[in-house]
Amino acid sequence: MAAASFLLLLATTFLQLSSSSPLHAHPLKTRLFDFKQTVDPPGSPTTFFEVARPVKVPREPPCSSALILQHDFSYTYGQPPVEAQYTPPQDCPSADWSTIVLEWSATSKGRQFDRIFGVWLGGVEILRSCTAEPRANGIFWKVQKDITRFSSLLKQNQTLSVHLANIVDKTYTGVYHVNVTIRFYAEEGVGKRLGLGSVLNSPADLILPISRSPPLNDGYWFLVQNSTDVHQKQFSIPRNVYRAVLEVFVSYHSNDEFWYTNPPDEYIQENNLSNVPGNGAFREVVVSLDQRVVGAVWPFTVIYTGGVNPLLWRPITGIGSFDLPSYEIEITPFLGEILDKENHTVEFSVTNALNVWYIDANLHLWIDGGLKKTKCKLLSYDAPPARHSILSNFKGLDGIFNTSASRYIAATGRVKTSHGKINVHTIQRFGYRNWMKFSNTGNAQTVRQRIKTDSGVYYHLMIYTRFS
Repeated sequence: MAAASFLLLLATTFLQLSSSSPLHAHPLKTRLFDFKQTVDPPGSPTTFFEVARPVKVPREPPCSSALILQHDFSYTYGQPPVEAQYTPPQDCPSADWSTIVLEWSATSKGRQFDRIFGVWLGGVEILRSCTAEPRANGIFWKVQKDITRFSSLLKQNQTLSVHLANIVDKTYTGVYHVNVTIRFYAEEGVGKRLGLGSVLNSPADLILPISRSPPLNDGYWFLVQNSTDVHQKQFSIPRNVYRAVLEVFVSYHSNDEFWYTNPPDEYIQENNLSNVPGNGAFREVVVSLDQRVVGAVWPFTVIYTGGVNPLLWRPITGIGSFDLPSYEIEITPFLGEILDKENHTVEFSVTNALNVWYIDANLHLWIDGGLKKTKCKLLSYDAPPARHSILSNFKGLDGIFNTSASRYIAATGRVKTSHGKINVHTIQRFGYRNWMKFSNTGNAQTVRQRIKTDSGVYYHLMIYTRFS
């Protein structure tokens, strides 16, 4: 069982929530921030970084290090992703790598906003990130990510794609100079562990992109525009798959960049406010398989490098801003519904969404080489609708709002493999609370939010002996 809890405390005093004057569409994002008021002292470029656990690599140096892409992202808004060809390394002892590390390094100089970007390999997303905001003296930042789980993709020729929508003009002068490097570490000289546990913990044998297909003038992600917007992708899988996991990438922007600070619609309507994002402060990404809910994502509240005030993120950026988290949904219990070589559909929607959410996924598949066809059966399934409530108490522009929500999803299935019969039980539990207060005639806002997630995947091998 894995549990995660995130507490957000946020207070702002510059919201200017007044019905007598128009509001900025992003009250927490200082898009009107006067860069001229900040004068960089003379010196070398600033190195930006995110506080995160370092990537664990072997003691020995990499057996191969390849610069896959080098590009200057100038005016790239509305243009297709930049592409580069990847070929597997030839200077490693074998393709059984112990660790693979993706490194993104970039420099920029001038004035520019934060830009969300994605990196895909054969349409499979391997990194979602945010740029640092440059300064007159220049900046540098680096992102390292363990991508060993994508080993099966990296054993074949692929197209690496990067989408970073940037705008360069007389005002916004920052060009992002980017290098993308992949480092491979040879398998360490230790014996391989045998058994089902080691097999389940190994990288997937096949990874399918659950994303948009080219040609594109944007990223491979789907763009969810509102609460009724549903995006889907058809797929089919081999008949001898014994495990399947959806890895979902999520980021939120524009009117929903600060969704956790959005007041209820009744508050906006009663005060005749305009250009204020609403729909309340609860969001849920719902993932369905053939119109059946199989999982959900209650996203970690990442604040990008330009959020609230850019000066807050110099040089230490917000948690998750350089390597946005992805979320796993185990769909192994449902394999019996999709092991028929027919097309099936994954669907994404966002409860209460405003424009815009970027969502795509990778379908990780483990294949049983000892069978032509695995047999699977769904034994139990329970996914009641999410419970969601808002308590409002406001007068004019001042007031308090309490939002709470909960969700439970569970499924059990049985898979017959060459290892034996395996019972798989998956569970997701979510809890959400958001306390929001407007004071000083709406000019101050305080938000306290807690998201709790408990998820688990349990495997039980039903061992049997066969005599011959």
